[in-house]
Amino acid sequence: MTESEREGYRQKLDALATRLRGDYSDLSKEALRRVGGEASGNLSNTPFHTADLATDNFEQEMSVSLLENQGQILDDIAAATRRLESGTYGQCELCGKEIPKARLQATPYTPYCIDCARKLEADGALGRMATGL
Repeated sequence: MTESEREGYRQKLDALATRLRGDYSDLSKEALRRVGGEASGNLSNTPFHTADLATDNFEQEMSVSLLENQGQILDDIAAATRRLESGTYGQCELCGKEIPKARLQATPYTPYCIDCARKLEADGALGRMATGL
């Protein structure tokens, strides 16, 4: 991998991390917001109707789930940046083979080639889609 390619991946990772941090901040506010209450004109923070409560709970759970996913991707981006600095970026952490550029373009923070990611997914060791499968 050339220095200009590494710099391109570094810029891509930085831009993705910056965008996700902004989304993360917005989602944090959404996940931690109080439902009902003064904002909706109610005196209580409890929604009046059980369907409203269920909707609020669902939306909050969805926000928390997205937060967890984005937090993991931010961790993966930080790890990819460390691999860039150490010179191991673009090498599969399991088999050591070069990760195809098309895969790195699609998921620049992935530590695995597609074959190893598929094996991990089949074995249940890859419990999330954030690794780029």
